[in-house]
Amino acid sequence: MTTSIAPGVRPTRIELLKLKRQEVLARKGHDLLEEKLDAMTIAYLSYRQPYLDQRKKVDEELDAALQTLMRAEMVMGINNVEMIARSAPGMPDVPMEIRKVIGVTVPLIPVREGGDPLPAMTGYSILGTSAILDEALENFEQLMRDVLRLAELEGTISRIAREIRRTRRRVNALEKIHIPQIQATHRYIEMHLEEREREDQFRRKRTKQLLKGGRT
Repeated sequence: MTTSIAPGVRPTRIELLKLKRQEVLARKGHDLLEEKLDAMTIAYLSYRQPYLDQRKKVDEELDAALQTLMRAEMVMGINNVEMIARSAPGMPDVPMEIRKVIGVTVPLIPVREGGDPLPAMTGYSILGTSAILDEALENFEQLMRDVLRLAELEGTISRIAREIRRTRRRVNALEKIHIPQIQATHRYIEMHLEEREREDQFRRKRTKQLLKGGRT
C-alpha cells in the first residue's frame, strides 16, 4: 500500500525543512507514548492479580454470608429476620475520591477495616435474637467493605485499560499514518527539487551552447 503525501504541501525547500522538524517531533512523541504505554501496561498487570484475588474473595464471602443468613432464618424464622432487616438503617453513603496512576485518574474509596465510612448497621435489640444473626450481620458488613475494595480495583484496571487502548491507537497512528506520510511527502519534495535542479542544469547547459553557437 502506497502512503499518500500530505495534502496542500508545496514542493519547496522551506516545506522540506518544516517536514524535517515535524518528523523529529513526531518521533519524539512516538517514543514518549511508547514509554507511557509500557508504564501503563506494567501498572495494569500490577493491579490485575489483586483484582482477581479480591473478586474470588468476595465470591467466597458472599457464599459464606448467605449460608449464615440461612442459618439465622432457620433459628429465628424468615419473617422475624425480614422484619429486623427492614428496621436496619441500611448502608450509608460512601465517599469517593480520586488519585493518579501513571497520569490516569482512578477511583479511591477510603474504607478502613472495621471503621468509617461503614459504621455498624445494627438496628435491632440483642434481646430475643440469636447470635447467629449477629454473625450474619458481621459477615455482610465485611462483605460490603470487600465489595467496595473490589469496585475500586475494577475501576482502576478498567480505566488504565481504556487509556492503554487509547495510547496504543495514537502510537499506531504515528507509526502507520502520520510518520509514513511525512516521509512520503519528504521524498516527494526531494524528488521534485532534484528534477527541477536537473531541468535548471539542462537549461543552463543549453543556454551556454546557444550562446556559444551564436558567437561563432
